[in-house]
Amino acid sequence: MSAIPAAPPRTGRSGGARTLAVTSGKGGVGKTFVTANLAAALAARGERVLVLDADLGLANLDVVLNLHPKLTLHDVFTDKATLDQAILPAPGGFSVLLAGSGMVEYSRLTPEVRDRLLSIIDQVKPRFDWVLLDTGAGISDVVLFAVSLATDVMVVATPEPTSLTDAYATIKVLATQQGRRQVGLLVNQASRLGEGRVICGQLQQVLQRFVGQQPGQAFRLDLLGEVRNDPTVRQAVLKRQLLIEQYPGSEAAQGVKALANRLLT
Repeated sequence: MSAIPAAPPRTGRSGGARTLAVTSGKGGVGKTFVTANLAAALAARGERVLVLDADLGLANLDVVLNLHPKLTLHDVFTDKATLDQAILPAPGGFSVLLAGSGMVEYSRLTPEVRDRLLSIIDQVKPRFDWVLLDTGAGISDVVLFAVSLATDVMVVATPEPTSLTDAYATIKVLATQQGRRQVGLLVNQASRLGEGRVICGQLQQVLQRFVGQQPGQAFRLDLLGEVRNDPTVRQAVLKRQLLIEQYPGSEAAQGVKALANRLLT
């Protein structure tokens, strides 16, 4: 695989919002659901949050939030709408910039897609405290470029072997191709307390063997949190409601709130 060209280095809060890419090695691990609820948890702490749906080919943030947008990133890309018109309020007190589902023309990393995404990030950073990039799954050119736009990255994985294998592959690419020496991990659907710590330790051992030999400082995988396997998650998904608003006392909601607290500190 050829190296994916990275975007210019992001500067974090000194240049505006803290940018966090939420990604995963495989689909179906709850990445978008975690992103939406994390945004609401940060907003509840008084943070100004924008979620940018960077999954340009298979966007479903609108489904999770039960939104029916008239304007999306496609309209901004084609100059049919301004960025201000496309940024919408979402349940939970944060803002969203949605991508239209099935945008096949944006599923490849063309110079136009690169330039448009770079421009949008630069425009929104001064206006928010946090910009969360809900990327696609895997290691396609578009996904890796979207991740490269963020100062920090959080990989979402479940305890399933296929998820962990794909998470390892994704983190390895981020370390070797983007030069990242620190990546965050969120273990979703954990079956027991402390499972995330065990999984993070196992992944760290393997990654240190194959990635830690790179010149410079040692690679570090940070466990940012774990979200327990909780029946209220499915209920919230079916209702298209935010978990932390519908079931704020649930174990899973507490995990998301703890994640927000960890990121803020």
